[in-house]
Amino acid sequence: MTDEKITVLTDVVLITCVVSAGRGDAVILAAREMGAAGALVSHARGIGLRERLGLLGIAIEADKDVVSLLVASDHQDVVFEAVCQAADLGRPGAGLAYISPIERLATFIPREVLERLADQGKAT
Repeated sequence: MTDEKITVLTDVVLITCVVSAGRGDAVILAAREMGAAGALVSHARGIGLRERLGLLGIAIEADKDVVSLLVASDHQDVVFEAVCQAADLGRPGAGLAYISPIERLATFIPREVLERLADQGKAT
């Protein structure tokens, strides 16, 4: 039986990580190990400082993975740390990561899950 009620969440953040193509899977794996439920990976082309300094000053486009993760705000620090480590962001040119607040997120959540979260004091 399905419940068609829309649930609006307010304690959610968006963690975005931009890395070289092929490194997105490592970022997702690290985030999942820290409790992130899912991720969206987009392939993109980027032109940054390193790409502009290519051969003869001609811009070279670089393929990127853009990993987007919706995470409960009380888990954002542990997931963000794991993402930064997995992306090896301490290395020059490895990429970047940032956290954006989400004012409201509307989605379907099964009634059974909402009841379980309410029992745990995590939902009202």
